[in-house]
Amino acid sequence: MASVDIRDATLREGMDVPGVGFDLEQRLVIAAALASAGVREAEVVAPARVAGDAAVARAIRERGIAIRCSGLVYANRPEWRTDAETSRESLDRFDLLMPLSPQREPRDLGAKADRITEAIEACRALSGDVGAGFPHSTQVPADVVVDMARRSAVSGATRITVYDTNGSADPYTVRELVERVLEAAGGVPVFFHAHNDLGLATANSWAAVRGGASGLDLTVNGLGDRAGNGSLEQVVVLLERTGVATGVDVAALLALSRLVAELSGEPVSNLAPVVGRYAFDHRSPAHAEAPEEFEAVDPSRLGTRRTV
Repeated sequence: MASVDIRDATLREGMDVPGVGFDLEQRLVIAAALASAGVREAEVVAPARVAGDAAVARAIRERGIAIRCSGLVYANRPEWRTDAETSRESLDRFDLLMPLSPQREPRDLGAKADRITEAIEACRALSGDVGAGFPHSTQVPADVVVDMARRSAVSGATRITVYDTNGSADPYTVRELVERVLEAAGGVPVFFHAHNDLGLATANSWAAVRGGASGLDLTVNGLGDRAGNGSLEQVVVLLERTGVATGVDVAALLALSRLVAELSGEPVSNLAPVVGRYAFDHRSPAHAEAPEEFEAVDPSRLGTRRTV
């Protein structure tokens, strides 16, 4: 069975949902639940609040929660060196971000390439595990992303993350882009970060894996900016169905979903796949004769049952 690493971003992306503001204890509870479910990495530090979020990562470590903490640093910020030093002290690994949109500084592609390679080389002296991430990867020509990935890998990046920042990509585009980035990166692992603006985050995450991605950014209940991110529970179940292991315990997904819904104050839709209240409710008694013909996953795998 093939395998894919899951980097859960609930503790970062979840804070971008209007009205959601996990306090420290809530973050620790969620981190412990993620670790218990088999998630091995949690992205804790947002690039706009490195100092504050780094304290959360330290608290997770002090609490003895068995999960690797990672975070993001904007390489295009004047404070990137300070942010990198803070991240090195608090995190197991961090990724340097370079937005590829020409609307974000630095606007010149050459300047973007120079800054990200300079930052990677400098940070490699601080930490042996520094990745590179490229927001707006699906909004610029693929050649731009491929070139940036190649330069980053040569400079020492240990992971490349492709971002569908505005959720506009489709599975065909994502698979082809990931394949090209993987080839350019020369064996450096490639991760994919989906947004759900067009309802394609699950499909695009699956397509990235089909293209060779070795990791995915996901969030519990799909929490995240605007329409949210790739849903942990949906993608994990889909990957298991298609023969890809994630290390995440499917039986823990329902309880994890309910915990995050309670702590975030964001209810899960009754119609949500996998964890929604109606996911295994059947109106037709005929369904009970062959439920596997009408259900993508056996509800007992999730610790629940069907109703007719």
